[in-house]
Amino acid sequence: MDIAGKKVTIIGGKRSGMALARLVTELKGSARISERDGEDGFSRDFKDWAARNNVAIEYNGHTRDFIEHSDLVVLSPGVRIDASPVQWAKSEDILVLGEIEFAAQFCARPIIAVTGSNGKTTVSTLITEILRRAGYNPRLCGNVGLPFSDFVLRLKEVDYVVLEVSSFQLESLLDPSSKFRLAEASDPLHVDGFQPYVAVILNLNDNHLDRHRDREEYFNAKKRIFQNQDSDDHIVLNGDQPQIKELSRQTRSRAAYFSAQSRDPLIKNPNYAAAFEVGKILNISAQTCREAFVEFKGVEHRLEKVRRLHGVDYINDSKATTAQAALWALENIDQPILMICGGRDKNIDFSVLAEPVQQRVKKMFVIGEARAKIRQAFDDLISLEECEGLEEAVQKATRNASEGDCVLLSPMCASFDMFRDFEERGRVFKDIVNRLK
Repeated sequence: MDIAGKKVTIIGGKRSGMALARLVTELKGSARISERDGEDGFSRDFKDWAARNNVAIEYNGHTRDFIEHSDLVVLSPGVRIDASPVQWAKSEDILVLGEIEFAAQFCARPIIAVTGSNGKTTVSTLITEILRRAGYNPRLCGNVGLPFSDFVLRLKEVDYVVLEVSSFQLESLLDPSSKFRLAEASDPLHVDGFQPYVAVILNLNDNHLDRHRDREEYFNAKKRIFQNQDSDDHIVLNGDQPQIKELSRQTRSRAAYFSAQSRDPLIKNPNYAAAFEVGKILNISAQTCREAFVEFKGVEHRLEKVRRLHGVDYINDSKATTAQAALWALENIDQPILMICGGRDKNIDFSVLAEPVQQRVKKMFVIGEARAKIRQAFDDLISLEECEGLEEAVQKATRNASEGDCVLLSPMCASFDMFRDFEERGRVFKDIVNRLK
């Protein structure tokens, strides 16, 4: 692909949109951004950079006039593929790519791509640590908050790109039958399909059903991670989930399986097992993988211990935006739990948590838009109290906690009703906890 001189319209701002604008400009394309919201999503430094580089920004968009007459439209991950701007572009026969596939056109290093409902960040980070331990120089990016577009032209010293990818990023991949995929390689807008050397599918649970019509559509988006792989590539699948294990029949790549039933004490859960399997594919010794596991300190906002105060542990699990992710937390904490949860509902069934909540949670403190739904799910099982915000929830949980208890933020919901993202929610929680006396 050669976008020099091409008019490239980026739909959606925020981190990915700004990274895309920088990449397009560096590739000598003409970048412009259409942002649905106002100016707050852009830093002052970026707005100054955009003005210097003639990058137009449409605030409170998206208008058809701004999008038409583009040579290429690139979507930030938050933009739905059925959104009006996407449909307008396609009606004009304009090429539409997602951020991951666009950046991959310029990636000169093998990609290890990790997806799944839960555990993506942990496994991506574990793989990165294994590679470092083995003497390689990896670059971790993608859905971990580090846009692929920011790094793709700076991989000269990098051996592998470890890419966390979400269903939002995968659903926008071009079909192999697209005319832009079938175009001659010499065509400036020829698209090479997103083709990771190693693809990993960790698990499949109900998630993002506020975005996808149903579980099947969500699963089909996840499956696109291997649609362009061939016999030289690898797919790592969860052998404990039959629906995922059977995907090996649909892929041309070489399949390997991981399981939580490993007898190795250092492979203490499915996340470690998946990373270990990737290490084997890359011919990294079992000993090196184990050493990386021993040194692994965990991931921020995922079962992150904030502090112990008066014998009470405070744990930040803000990344747990689904019931299954919260279940993981409940199953891995041995203490009585004061649980803080709530936020924006993702159309998730909370009933899967009924038994573990009843067994492990002393009291629940609920915040955000999903308060009524969570109360309906658990009110008959445990003591539950609604709170106006996170600070009130932490204060009340602290007053109800006894020595030996754990105050756990594990929201089961998205953060966007009260916070910019789950990272901000986690940081605010840690700040509140660290101010406790």
